[in-house]
Amino acid sequence: MEWPRRSPDLSILDFFLWGFTKDDVYKTRPLNVDDLKQRIREACRRVTPEMLQDVRAAFMELIQLCAEHDGGHVEHLIGH
Repeated sequence: MEWPRRSPDLSILDFFLWGFTKDDVYKTRPLNVDDLKQRIREACRRVTPEMLQDVRAAFMELIQLCAEHDGGHVEHLIGH
């Protein structure tokens, strides 16, 4: 089975990292570009190996759900 092209539901970066980083970085509005860059670096440092293990496990479950539903939408099944 080929990997679905441009499938944001199956991108681990979209699945976790960007959301976590965005929430952390934009708690308050960055003062300038340098402040934004520093906040991004700090947010990335806060990502722990344990968090990544949990993300990987959840991602593998998502892939399994997707395969079981022939690549169809599974958002309504997540967390149930």
